[in-house]
Amino acid sequence: MTLTKLQLHTKILLAMVVGAAAGLAANRLGLATFVVTYIQPAGAAFVRLIGMVVVPLVFASLLVGITSLKDIHSLGRIGAKTIAFYLCTTVIAISLGLLLANLVGPGLGLAEQAKGRLIEGAARQDAAAEAVREEPSIKDVLLNIIPTNPIRAFAEGHMLQIIFFALLTGVCLTLIPPERSGPAIRFFEAVNDVMVMMVHLIMKVAPFGVFALIAGVVADFGLHILVMLAKYCVVVVVGLLAHMLLVYPSALRLFTQMGVGRFFRGIRPAQLIAFSSSSSSATLPVTIECTAENLGVSRTLCSFTLPLGATVNMDGTSLYQGVAAVFLAQLYGMDLGFPQQLTIVLTATLASIGAAGIPGAGIVTLAIVLGSVGVPLQGIGIILGVDRLLDMCRTMVNVTGDAACAVVVAATEDRARATA
Repeated sequence: MTLTKLQLHTKILLAMVVGAAAGLAANRLGLATFVVTYIQPAGAAFVRLIGMVVVPLVFASLLVGITSLKDIHSLGRIGAKTIAFYLCTTVIAISLGLLLANLVGPGLGLAEQAKGRLIEGAARQDAAAEAVREEPSIKDVLLNIIPTNPIRAFAEGHMLQIIFFALLTGVCLTLIPPERSGPAIRFFEAVNDVMVMMVHLIMKVAPFGVFALIAGVVADFGLHILVMLAKYCVVVVVGLLAHMLLVYPSALRLFTQMGVGRFFRGIRPAQLIAFSSSSSSATLPVTIECTAENLGVSRTLCSFTLPLGATVNMDGTSLYQGVAAVFLAQLYGMDLGFPQQLTIVLTATLASIGAAGIPGAGIVTLAIVLGSVGVPLQGIGIILGVDRLLDMCRTMVNVTGDAACAVVVAATEDRARATA
């Protein structure tokens, strides 16, 4: 069964609805522990299955994609377009989040008694927050892209280092004679094909995994916690929707001939997996399949832009960080001026480059952003209760941005070849 079949879409969406209903019922009946202990692990197993193929798929697909380009100049051109798209949309996302947070003021008007309880609960998270207080410099981020030990980078899943090593290996394979590079290239083409087939097999159990994931989240947190932080959640979700439904369609209309409806129908499976898993890296194999099979982007280009996007493109996470920083500052009675908010834009953009595409990575980078403007890090504990649900939403935006970039770059490359 391929990802293009509507039956899979329907099954995943139905699994999400049924899982949410089951989780809510378990929460109301006091069975949350049972669901989290015995059902949610099935969802965790599904995410691990997808995560299992991420590193070999990223390395093999990226290397094969580079070697198939043949022309080093086209590689540089595509890379420049990809990075430019990701950086521009990230800055737009952060700015949109800050604008909405300042207009709505989600942290203003909270009763003093309720505020006291929130801050008291947040204090328990202070030790964890202190562990990530240090803000990385630009120099550190750039140097950390180069692996001192590629094997260690593979073992620990450092995606930027893996991508760098794959790019360098692919470029070197194109520079040596074909009779010598051919066997290595064919080997990695076979590895890539095996990983793609593995993704197809794993996706057959996707509805069961999605059901378990959603049921576990809702049973564990319930809906009452959303009421306590309703304004904050609404601002984040509205910002994410605005970015996904306005910024990406605008880019598609400006640079491509693809209809917005076709784009969103094509990436629906990837969006659903991203929403349920909260991991852009774990969703990467599905994103590649959807973009290649449903949107018609060449696998060569997908193999370059999408693995890079899963690591450096964090539009949804960056928007959330902007809203969260302003929300917590308002909660603590702090006034963030223009210089502080500009610092948030720059710091969140820098932090997003090195953010891991895994569940909860946004909390670590949020601590970096808060520390840069002096917002107490223990405030992170205030929003931890709803972070899992918002993480699901922002990951879906991240994955959508990855696919949009691939479509835009593919269209501009086709146009450049047509006019050449």
